[in-house]
Order: sequence, then C-alpha cells, then structure tokens
Amino acid sequence: MTPLRTLLAAALTLLAVAPAVAETDVKFALDWKFEGPSAPYFVALDKGYYKAEGLNVTIDSGPGSVAGIARVAAGTYPIGFFDINSLMKFRDQNPDKAVKAVLMVYDEPPFSIVTLKKTGIAKPKDLEGKTLGAPAPDGAFAQWKAFVKENGIDADKVKIENVGFPVREPMLAAGQVDAITGFSFSSFFNLRQKGVPAEDIVVMLMSKYGLVLYGNAIMVNPDYAKAHPEVVKGFVKATIKGIIETARDPKAAIASVMKRNETADEAIELARLEMALRDNIVTAWVKANGVGDVDPARLAKSIDQVAVTYDFKAKPTAADIFTGEYLPPAAERKL
Repeated sequence: MTPLRTLLAAALTLLAVAPAVAETDVKFALDWKFEGPSAPYFVALDKGYYKAEGLNVTIDSGPGSVAGIARVAAGTYPIGFFDINSLMKFRDQNPDKAVKAVLMVYDEPPFSIVTLKKTGIAKPKDLEGKTLGAPAPDGAFAQWKAFVKENGIDADKVKIENVGFPVREPMLAAGQVDAITGFSFSSFFNLRQKGVPAEDIVVMLMSKYGLVLYGNAIMVNPDYAKAHPEVVKGFVKATIKGIIETARDPKAAIASVMKRNETADEAIELARLEMALRDNIVTAWVKANGVGDVDPARLAKSIDQVAVTYDFKAKPTAADIFTGEYLPPAAERKL
C-alpha cells in the first residue's frame, strides 16, 4: 500500500470510530398535560428543530401554570413554560431567584370565566349574586381582583368557592356552582367531554374585558442562562419554528401530541389547539410583529394590573421580567 493510500485508510478508520458530536441535554417543563396547545414543542422535537440546534430536549408535563415556576428557579428544569404574571409575584417573593421570561407564547392569556347559558350570566356584572368556583392556585383566579376592578363588579356580591381542579368543570355541569375560573381551552373542552353541548357554554376571556395581561411564556433559570446562552438561544429559535409550523398546519401538528398521549381524543385536542392558536397565540399583534416578543409598554401596564391583585414589595419593571436577547431576528419570527 502506498503512503497516500495508507494515510487515507487511517483517516477513514478514524472517521468510522469517531463519536458523533454530543448534543446538550435540556430538560423542559410544560405547565400542564400533553394536550393540544403543547403541540409546538413536540413538533419542534419531531421535526428535528431542537436537534439542529445541538439540543437533546426532554419534555415533561407540569403541575400548573403557577406552581411550576419553582422548578425553574431551583434548576430542576432549567427551562419551563409558565405564567408570566405569576412570575412577577414569584420574583417579588424570591428576590434572589431572578427567573426571566425569554419567549412570549400566549400573547393574550387564556384566563377566563366560564359558565353555562342557563345561569343567565352573559357579561361580567352578571356574576353578582352568583357562586364562582375557583381553585385557589388557579392562574385565572389570580386575576380576579383586576377583573373586578375593570368591569365594575361588586365583589361582595359574588360568593367564591374554593374548588379542586379535577372537580371544577363537573361542579359547573352539575349546577353546584354558577361559573368557574380557568383556562378557556381547558374548561371549554372539559365541559364538552362531560356531555355539555358547545352552544350551552359561555366563555368570557378576561383579555376581552379590560385585562392587558400576557400569558404563558418560556422562562429560564438565570444561572443556567448565564452559563449556557447559546443553548437558550437555540431552544428559543427551535421553539419558534415549532410554533410557526403548528400555526401553519394544526392538523399535522396534533399528531405529535397524540404520539405522547394515546388515550386523548384527537378531535378534541385538535379543536383545543385551534382555539389556543386563535385566541392566545396567533393574535393581531403577533401577525404584525412576529412570534415571541412583547410590547414593553403593554408589559409595563400589565404589571400595574397585577399590582391590583398583589401588593408588590418592590414593583418590577418590564425589563426585570422579560428579555428579548435570546430571540432570533424578526424576519425569522414571522408567521
């Protein structure tokens, strides 16, 4: 064998035994179960968007849009998907844990009051004299005082009953409460699964009744972000691709959810996803400005509204809560 052939053979041998470039493992926590609205993350996984950024992402379900923030703060999950309004309160209570949002997903939150036509509740003031079922840790119920203020409701005339998440919709369906707080796309379809006809369900989105709040966002552990900025950038970029792909073809996207939740009803999860896309993700602002960013003036105003429901020790600024430093250029975020 000639020297050249010997070198080539040696080079080929090295290539054959060389290990593949290691991907960075990333644990990502959702707010809730594997349902329709979680499609963008599974699409990004199945389409290889995370892998293209050198990431091996593991996606886990979560305990709710509020409680899961502590997981990110502790570093159990360096990246999570939770409520930005609850983040404001969490940071105020834990000033040494500077968790920050890096990608806005729900440009308008799914916070809602859900009721049935038979109750006669058609507008916020109609809640007076009624019983409202609300889980104490519910992200929607956390906005109750601001909702009351914006709509001139006499809160003393509304009976609040603390109910568990699992029994919230069954109690409404059974007439044990007159209305409930919850995420629109959760409560609506939970009622449908209980046999309540769609035309009998009334959903009042708080965003349509005076609240300028944002909703759930991707947030990161500050120490992790400082140590791994490229990982955060890659995760954000891939997730945005997943959101855009899901918005373009929800029917295809829902297949990625069903692979992980085979007991779910595909038609219901598709409808749940389409509701979230319409009401919360693909808003007029997002269509004009792209996926993932916020309007700082609106975010500042939302902090003022949260201050109606919560007494800040040190009121945060918009820059304390959200940063766009990990977002790709606007051109890459257009729907």
